[in-house]
Amino acid sequence: MGRKRSLDNILSSEYVSISELVELSGVRYSTIKYYTEEAMIPFEQEDTRLTRRYPRELALKRLEEIRKMKEEDGWTIKQIKERLNGNGDFSQR
Repeated sequence: MGRKRSLDNILSSEYVSISELVELSGVRYSTIKYYTEEAMIPFEQEDTRLTRRYPRELALKRLEEIRKMKEEDGWTIKQIKERLNGNGDFSQR
């Protein structure tokens, strides 16, 4: 396992790991993993190590959109997925 990056390094990076995304967003690891598997947040996956990398700004924005749709608008995960897929599918590229 690699060394943990400083918060300054994470905030200046274009891409972050799932653990770093957890730290930045406050969203649980299992929740982000679920959203990733359901193609609700964008990521890239390297072929060599199969490490998923998340575009920091876009992923944080998407997590906030999902939170708002769930908590403020009262939408179900199914409704959110349908809405997000209408705006573009972020499954593996």
